[in-house]
Amino acid sequence: MQSDCLFCRMSSGEIPVEKVYEDDRVFAIRDINPRAPVHVMIIPKEHIASARELTEARATLLSHSEGVADSGYRLTFNVGEDGGQTILHLHLHLLGGRRLGPEA
Repeated sequence: MQSDCLFCRMSSGEIPVEKVYEDDRVFAIRDINPRAPVHVMIIPKEHIASARELTEARATLLSHSEGVADSGYRLTFNVGEDGGQTILHLHLHLLGGRRLGPEA
């Protein structure tokens, strides 16, 4: 855990947050600025700065969904400043619940 990381502080309970899913490796919260009816961020409890640091050993961290498996969904990582990453802790955006165009 990094004491200055927002997601680490959420994971530890230091910052209370409504978790829609949690297990021993990840937790999930609703995005505060949703881009689709379902917009959940899946966040590893282990501090990993970005998708650049994913290894084969960490491949199973992000394998959960929220009832959109059959109708379809989008998974998005924002990596680095130009990629729109604003919090340097790996998080995966799960979007679904409607047909997604290029803007979602």
